[in-house]
Amino acid sequence: MSVISKMAEEKRFRVGYALAPKKQSSFIRDSLVNLARSRGIDLVRVDPSLNLADQGPFDCVLHKLYGDDWKRQLAEFTAKYPNAVVLDSPESIERLHNRISMLQVVSELRIDERSETFGIPEQIVIYDRETLLDQRSWESLKFPVIAKPLVADGSAKSHKMALVFNHDGLNSLKPPVVVQQFVNHGGVIFKVYVVGERVRCMKRKSLPDVEEEELVRVSEDLLSFSQVSNLATDERIDDSYYKMMQLDDTELPPLSFVTQIARGLRRVLRLNLFNFDVIRDSRCGNHYLIVDINYFPGYAKMPGYESVLTDFFCDVLCKKQQGGDESENAGFDSVVAHGCDKDARRIMSSTCCGDEDEGSLQVSPLVKEEESSVQV
Repeated sequence: MSVISKMAEEKRFRVGYALAPKKQSSFIRDSLVNLARSRGIDLVRVDPSLNLADQGPFDCVLHKLYGDDWKRQLAEFTAKYPNAVVLDSPESIERLHNRISMLQVVSELRIDERSETFGIPEQIVIYDRETLLDQRSWESLKFPVIAKPLVADGSAKSHKMALVFNHDGLNSLKPPVVVQQFVNHGGVIFKVYVVGERVRCMKRKSLPDVEEEELVRVSEDLLSFSQVSNLATDERIDDSYYKMMQLDDTELPPLSFVTQIARGLRRVLRLNLFNFDVIRDSRCGNHYLIVDINYFPGYAKMPGYESVLTDFFCDVLCKKQQGGDESENAGFDSVVAHGCDKDARRIMSSTCCGDEDEGSLQVSPLVKEEESSVQV
């Protein structure tokens, strides 16, 4: 047995996960745990009530916990284990906690010139009721609009949104809120999942279109909901709308297009695990609007998420085998598109990816994954 084969046989990798109970139950499924284990990766629960540094060593820490105490624990952990990878940096994650700074990054993106265009909806932030009720604040918007809490920290409160049809509906809003222009988009939202270098695009039912003449006939001033993709199940939405709409017939955005956006967002945000919601403007079929970005979304809703995440862990650990990265953004920098050297790739291929029948470690750049990445 060669030295490399012996290393691959003996070496196992520990990935600690620190997640809220609800997130843990939806993400850490037996199917993921078993697949990762078969490829040499042990997923180990981190107890939030104990000091993180005392629970190591971990090769990698996967987390979605917030607060100053948790940030302190991560800092102590990285000081004690400087070669460990933290996914992702708390400072990078925090940019997504504010719905204004969240979408500002879109203006920083530069992609190849093409027929498709993208942007964000017109939006304003309202900090107090006086501004909320001042019609001069709304000159750039027209009804209907979508109202969202300014803070997007993953709490139940941050998911409470409303489709507002008129000025009377504003009375029910509680500042600070972000008010975003509603854009007709055919009742379909595209959810683009990013896992390191991997990108998958899926489509979901969304808010139905609202024609201008319908505004005078609405029986409510606003319609509250928690998630756009869940609103289709609301009994107040006319089901005939969705019966007429064939979701299967809706064309996905060009994968090369969303891949370029995903790559740009990943670079600017310095994050590995996120998704973004995209709509296609019904007025202009090749113009797309990014309406939301979420850190560490519900990956279990993505078919085959176990393989995607396990391959991603292999990417991270493959890079770590080469010496890792001890910078402040080690979580991001450890899995940017660098290939593994020959020996490290062979070790990780044996340890993480089994034999050839189980698939090989993906080390190609983001754009190379286009053909196999779309999931509908």
